[in-house]
Amino acid sequence: MTQKRYPSCLMSTCCIPWNEDFQFDEERFRKGVRTALSGTQHLYLFGTAGEGYAVTDRQFDLIVGAFVEEMREAGAEPMIGVIHLSLGTIIERIERCRENGVRQFQISLPSWGALTEPELFSYFDAVCGRFSDCVFMHYNLPRVKRLVTGAEYGRLAEAYPNLVATKNTGDSLSHIYSLQTDAPQLQHFLSEAGYVYGSLFGECGILASFVTNWSKLRTLLDAGKQRDIMTIVSLQQEFNILIEILFEAIPGDRIDGAYDKLFAKMYDPTFPLRMQPPYTGSSDEEFASFLQLLRKRLPEWVPATN
Repeated sequence: MTQKRYPSCLMSTCCIPWNEDFQFDEERFRKGVRTALSGTQHLYLFGTAGEGYAVTDRQFDLIVGAFVEEMREAGAEPMIGVIHLSLGTIIERIERCRENGVRQFQISLPSWGALTEPELFSYFDAVCGRFSDCVFMHYNLPRVKRLVTGAEYGRLAEAYPNLVATKNTGDSLSHIYSLQTDAPQLQHFLSEAGYVYGSLFGECGILASFVTNWSKLRTLLDAGKQRDIMTIVSLQQEFNILIEILFEAIPGDRIDGAYDKLFAKMYDPTFPLRMQPPYTGSSDEEFASFLQLLRKRLPEWVPATN
């Protein structure tokens, strides 16, 4: 089996709490990071759920500073996501994080226009090639108008030893299979549903979306490593029910963080659900509906704090 460049683990995000005038609520954020660390030491900041696309440079630096402090205090390694239309701004943000001791980054492609293949490789050269003392996970999402294929990842991995992992939230079986076979040296972090399939073809990690029961997620991770099909299938049925509950309680097509903040609020009832404008968050009434449905259909997925 090909040696992976990054460990198989549960990877999760931290949501950003905004107060009523949409300023960063640092105290509540720090509390949320400490809570998340009780589930996994592998946390990242500023994916889509963490509103990395929405923050100003001032907010970026302030939130990164708080996150890095909390992670270092816990003996964990922080990973910072960098999302921007400007490659120059992406480089500047990485440089400032490096000055703060950060060496793990999650990067996304610029999304104003779909990158051609030469532009794709130029982007990775400008980032991975420039910062050879850092390691990178690539967040592969349709919002950037093009997905990196498994074959392209294989070529990129050969060119850049510090490209160590990918994050893929889709459930295309052919794409997941290609990731595992065409770029086996990278650690591929998949959604819970994607992991059910991807683990059949080799080691991979879980991008933890449903963080209301860490024990269940660890069981899924271990079951995948052991090829325990019965346990995997049983947990997949629970994930399907959870997804049904989520979209029944929160109708409409919302940005990712509108759903992720529901889970944050389950651990901290004071956690605000608002999103940076113009995006629509969930309401307290929708949260109450979600919690009620979850208690009725999947009570084991309700944290003890509720």
